[in-house]
Amino acid sequence: MQAIILAAGMGRRLGEYTKDNTKCMVEVNGTKLIDRMLGQLASLNLNKVIIVVGYQGEKLIQHIGNRYEGKLRIEYVNNPVFDKTNNIYSLALAKDALESDDTLLLESDLILNDHLFELISSSPMRNIALVAKYESWMDGTMVRLDDDNNIVSFIPKSAFKYKEISTYYKTVNIYKFSKEFSRDKYIPFLEAYCKAMGNNEYYENVLSILSYLNSHVLKALPIGDEKWYEIDDKQDLDIAEALFADEKDLLKKYYGRYGGYWRFPKMLDYCYLVNPYFPSPRLMEEMSANFNTLLTQYPSGMKVNTLLASKCFGVSEEYIVPGNGAAELIKVLLEKTDKKLGIVRPTFEEYPNRYASDLEVCYVPDNDEYRYSAADLMAFFGKHPVSTLVLINPDNPSGNYIPIDDIRTLAGWCEQQGTRLVVDESFVDFSDDYRHSSLLHDDLLEAYPHLVVMKSISKSYGIPGIRLGVLASADTSLIADIKKTVSIWNLNSFAEYFMQIFTKYEADYHRACERFIEERRDFYEALSSISFMRVMPSQANYFLCEIRPPLTARAVVLTLLRKHNILTRDCSDKKGLDGKQYMRIAIRSHEDNTRLANALRELDKTLKP
Repeated sequence: MQAIILAAGMGRRLGEYTKDNTKCMVEVNGTKLIDRMLGQLASLNLNKVIIVVGYQGEKLIQHIGNRYEGKLRIEYVNNPVFDKTNNIYSLALAKDALESDDTLLLESDLILNDHLFELISSSPMRNIALVAKYESWMDGTMVRLDDDNNIVSFIPKSAFKYKEISTYYKTVNIYKFSKEFSRDKYIPFLEAYCKAMGNNEYYENVLSILSYLNSHVLKALPIGDEKWYEIDDKQDLDIAEALFADEKDLLKKYYGRYGGYWRFPKMLDYCYLVNPYFPSPRLMEEMSANFNTLLTQYPSGMKVNTLLASKCFGVSEEYIVPGNGAAELIKVLLEKTDKKLGIVRPTFEEYPNRYASDLEVCYVPDNDEYRYSAADLMAFFGKHPVSTLVLINPDNPSGNYIPIDDIRTLAGWCEQQGTRLVVDESFVDFSDDYRHSSLLHDDLLEAYPHLVVMKSISKSYGIPGIRLGVLASADTSLIADIKKTVSIWNLNSFAEYFMQIFTKYEADYHRACERFIEERRDFYEALSSISFMRVMPSQANYFLCEIRPPLTARAVVLTLLRKHNILTRDCSDKKGLDGKQYMRIAIRSHEDNTRLANALRELDKTLKP
């Protein structure tokens, strides 16, 4: 068996990465694609490897040099008109080699697990294509299979239909052809197709014709959950670097994305914190029904969106300002804050990150569950006065919660001290008494003019993608100033429309919150059964868990990610923790939580004699 690698293309979509190099010379985590691929092929005992070069071909040949001498016999075919042709012509140039031996046909812009080469080369099927079930990131050639994994049709881009994606597979662009198939079927059709259609076409078009004429001519070999990626542009390169990162860099590659984990469709995200039971299907259906309008029309300005926020959250217009997520409002609020800032650690770092560290006054609870009360805060900050006190309630990551009556006591004390109290209640709707726990009421805001209430709508409402948050205070001069500071169009149309329709679905929201509270109780019991975990009580949608020796939080997080494709948060280096090992685990649906709990139990078994 031999391999043919198509490497003549220019890779324009990779921009500066391919300005002076062909695509397969691009590096993923420090290793060039061609080096990784040739290293993998060297383990297959191939007769030879033919590389079709074109754009920057001499550089590629010089780079490969003699480094594979004794491991691979490498030959080259040159496509001198690479800029005027497509891969069908590159393959046609290698047709003599193609009909001389059984062949692995590969495109050079691929990165994949080693196992996939063994999978296709050792398969008893002689004419096969590796395929993967369609996912949202995939582009290019799609196919349909019958019950016996015969490829019955190729789906061109012009015929692609999103409503049919459940039936699609994406070709991984690795094929195995027998020399008889190449000689008697593929090459004759290839020559006829090029003569009729020209050379600026794709070699898969020939396979499409052959499959149409005979649905049993080419088999598919689904790869399941094996990792692979096709690198066509900068975004592909970024994803590939996360998927194939070395263990020492793996968490940094994922955590540094700050979201966007939908780009990894099979991964369970236990880092970001949202309601698993809201929005309801009916609300989603209404949003979807208006998608085209919302996408193509301008949103309203601040005045209208303030009115909608007032209606949605039950606060007077002069007391509330909507934001492009709470993050926008946190930034603006802290820019208007001076003197000393009081914080509790461990906590949500967005607030201290936005402030000068030399002006921070930090309270750390003196117990191993990071519990604290309003009385504790008043005692500490009574001795260490601050201009502004920030309280996350429930706190992140500890899940500590101060009941509303005690918050009112704290707010009254802050009024006496002349201290602005900022209460971030982004997680308060997850608390057991959520119906009576919010501070978003005119009478409460008016009773405590120094009180500022922040709320991220992403969390409990389960809509992080539309970026919505609110800030409320009876300090009307502060509210007016913030409204002038943020952009007049700081919300998108989807966020605006959500506020417009939410009140119709409030009953669904309450049911979702009740269902969540039940799930939290069940998940707490499941996590508490893991011998290496100490789970701290929480009134939020996450648990802070201490990881006991001999394991470390990093080891558990890496095991979950590598073995089970579940991403959790290592909090061990978070400021305010005591140097022990900690994870924060979000709470998702019962099905997802069961999957995570089972993965932890599997790890737990390896520790027991």
